[in-house]
Amino acid sequence: MANIKSAKKRVAVSELRRLKNRSQRSELRTLVKKTQVTMDTDVEKAKDLLTLTIKELDRAASKGLIHKNAAARKKSRLMRRFNRLTPTAN
Repeated sequence: MANIKSAKKRVAVSELRRLKNRSQRSELRTLVKKTQVTMDTDVEKAKDLLTLTIKELDRAASKGLIHKNAAARKKSRLMRRFNRLTPTAN
């Protein structure tokens, strides 16, 4: 255990950040799963959820919650899955 006051503060702050990050990461995972499940049932609702999910993935990547390549990979997989469901306009 830390003896120095500033080290004690760092431990406390780190713990608060860890809990906050864990909560936000969990929320993000839930949103991605919810989008995937919705794609199977309602395509119109999935389109709205997909937009929100992509926005949240970008925000999480910009804040360092997840790596930018991980966000890009998740977005790509979601878009590819969504595009398979919707017929092309051509």
